[in-house]
Amino acid sequence: MTAQTSETITIDGKKSSMYSEPLFQYLSLTSIDHNFVARSTSLWRGYIGEWEILHGRLYLISIIGEIENGIEVKLKDIFPEYGKRVFAHWYNGTLRIPQGELLKYVHMGYASIYEQYRNIVIKKGFVIGDEVVKNSDKVMTDIGDRW
Repeated sequence: MTAQTSETITIDGKKSSMYSEPLFQYLSLTSIDHNFVARSTSLWRGYIGEWEILHGRLYLISIIGEIENGIEVKLKDIFPEYGKRVFAHWYNGTLRIPQGELLKYVHMGYASIYEQYRNIVIKKGFVIGDEVVKNSDKVMTDIGDRW
């Protein structure tokens, strides 16, 4: 598998890459079938979401993707009843945000290794935890040995 194009998230006015795909849970839980087309091996999911944490809540603020017949899909196509942002009430999980220097590039999924990761725990769209985890030399070696 090729390294994947990350989604983005803005926290406190700062935009970062994110190694999580919160929209996937929504698409899995609903009968919405947009048949996103993967135009590149670096984007198997076929879309890129842009996210924001605002006042302790996770919001989807943009999505760009393409479905069959070259039709572009945007946020309003999936969530026509919402305005400029969609509260991610469906999402339960951890947002993994790489930070610092890239220590090792791995050409597979989101497996590249960074100095540290900010892990934000979300429950029903609300932030319930936030921690920064630093990579130690041992973790770096252990993870690197797996690839």
